[in-house]
Amino acid sequence: MKGPLRLFPLLLLAASPAAAERSPAGDYRLVGEQDVASGLRLRSDGRFQYFLSAGALDEQAEGRWRVAGGVVTLATEPKPVPPVFELASSATAAEAKLSVKVASPGGDGIAGVDLRIGFDQGEPVESYTQEDGWSLPEDEKRIPRWIELGVPMHAIASPRFPIDLAAGNALAFTLVPNDLGRLDFTGVRVEVAAKALIVHRGPARLRYERIRK
Repeated sequence: MKGPLRLFPLLLLAASPAAAERSPAGDYRLVGEQDVASGLRLRSDGRFQYFLSAGALDEQAEGRWRVAGGVVTLATEPKPVPPVFELASSATAAEAKLSVKVASPGGDGIAGVDLRIGFDQGEPVESYTQEDGWSLPEDEKRIPRWIELGVPMHAIASPRFPIDLAAGNALAFTLVPNDLGRLDFTGVRVEVAAKALIVHRGPARLRYERIRK
């Protein structure tokens, strides 16, 4: 009987969920990336907090987390509302064949918004806005038919807006920020490694190491 009795505590340990999968709760920081500061906190109460700062890009998120099979699932709460481009006005102006301006809800012009314009023939033109907008070059003789806007750094992309020069050639758009900067972790895979978390974001594999306290 001594042999089975000695094995009994070991069998209990093997059957314990805590022993089978240790909790990854703790504070982690991003390593191996230059000019990027980022942290991820998995709280023991099932909540998480996240931040990232890289140049002009700032991200944050919070919500709930759970772990199963060595994979942490994050659920951002509340779910962020993504930024959107809205056509604010379309007027007639004589200064240029086509002009485009993107502004904030307060009316301030926004520089660095990518634009892509399609024509009645040939390849689209790609450029970007300045604070005072963008104008179609004078030597462009084709007729513009549509425009797309985007800010890749924040993964913002507009639908394709049709262009009707007869209705207006001075287009004004508003970038409504909504929850700009709040990351939605839906579909993001986070693997539990030894004293680290591996966050999969597109082709990138970001390593967050546990902070010792």
